[in-house]
Parts: sequence; C-alpha cells; structure tokens
Amino acid sequence: MRRLIWLAPLLLLVVGCGVMPSSKDKAMAAAREVARKANRQLQLSHQYMRTAEEVGRSASLQDGVTVLRVTGTSTYDEDGIQLVLRTSGSVNEGWLSAKQYTVYPCFTVRVSRLPDWDKDPQPVDCPDGPPLVFSPLSQPPRLPYKELHAALPRIPKGGQVDESEVRRSITSLYLDPSILIETKTDASRVGVLLLVPGNSFYEQSCLLARVAPGATEVWTPPRAQRIPDGDGCTIGNALNPKPLPH
Repeated sequence: MRRLIWLAPLLLLVVGCGVMPSSKDKAMAAAREVARKANRQLQLSHQYMRTAEEVGRSASLQDGVTVLRVTGTSTYDEDGIQLVLRTSGSVNEGWLSAKQYTVYPCFTVRVSRLPDWDKDPQPVDCPDGPPLVFSPLSQPPRLPYKELHAALPRIPKGGQVDESEVRRSITSLYLDPSILIETKTDASRVGVLLLVPGNSFYEQSCLLARVAPGATEVWTPPRAQRIPDGDGCTIGNALNPKPLPH
C-alpha cells in the first residue's frame, strides 16, 4: 500500500503532463540554445562583417561555439556566408544523480546582408576534421593627434605657408608606414590628411589638419562623415570642412 501511495504522484505527473523529456532531449535543447544565441549575435553584428574570415572569427569568439566549416565569399553575395557550428548541452541524468548526459551536435547558420532574425539554427551532421582556427584581428595603427598638432608649423598672420615644410614636420613623426599621408596647397593654406586604409564597408579612421597664416588646426571628422560615402576623410574636407551634422 505504501508503495502505491509513493507511486501515485509520479503517475499523475506522467498522465497529466505527457511523457517527460528524456535526458537526450534536454541536452539537445540546451545545445540548440547555445547555437541560437550565437546566431543572434552574428545577425546583430552582420553589418560589421563582410568576408568569410571576419564572420568565422566572430563566430569562434561566441561562448560555447566551435566553428567546423565556413563556406561562401562575402555576406553581400546572394547566398551569404554559411557556417557549421558545434555546440554542447549537458543535463543531469536523474533527479538524484550527479552524472551528466552531454551531447555535441552541429548546427548551420547563415550570415548575409539581409539577416535571418527569426530563423533557428538547423541541425546538421558534424563534418570531419579539426576546428577552424582564425588569425587574431590586427590592431590598426594609432593616429598621432597630439604629436601632429605639436609638429605642424605655426605661421604668423601675413606669412606664407610652405607645403614642403608641412611635409617635413609630418615626416619627423616617423608614422606607421601603413598610414597614408596626403597634403595639398590651396591659396595660402595647406591641408593634411592622415588615413588608415580600410575598405568601403567600414567606418574610416583619419586625422585632418589645416595650416594657414595665423591658425594651425588638427581634428577628427565626426563619425557621420567617416562612414562609407561620408566623404569626411578627404583632403578636400581638410581644406574646406563640411558642416557638422545636426
């Protein structure tokens, strides 16, 4: 009789709620949630990534994710970038057991210029081979705002600006060779552009300067002018600055 009384709540639980999920089902659900969070983060960051290397590196930095395959060339291509990600999920095998049941499934996700916000990662067979390894993101060279401001010549009012003198002052800074330098004379002024080369997809990094009789100025264009097609990182903007965005 006592045994029947003990089993009664369990029978009610099974009858009232249906078959309890197995350890495998729970572990798979946990693994899928890891993939879902990683996919969500990739979709949120899609506008900052274009190449397969960039997407794969970003995926490899997500918690609990191993990147096994990356296919595609650009997020701007029709099919975008496809990835196969391996995650893991673990659950205790019983209420009173410390032993865990763990699964290591794989899921496929896609990153493109049109993000799949609501699409869940799809389970796939894990490909053979080791995880992919991506080179760390290189840090761009620092643009020397204070040093440039100190090095540029100060020309008194009524004086004459010499472009070659301006260039010599920039050369004295021994800038990183990857920084592009441009100068241009316009009437009594010399404009200066220091640009970290990028591409048309990312926000540009640059310094502008203008040396004129009675005034030497150095500034960084606002972000709205440094985005693609913003035309802020140009020698023309150094000589004739665009109005600040409101």
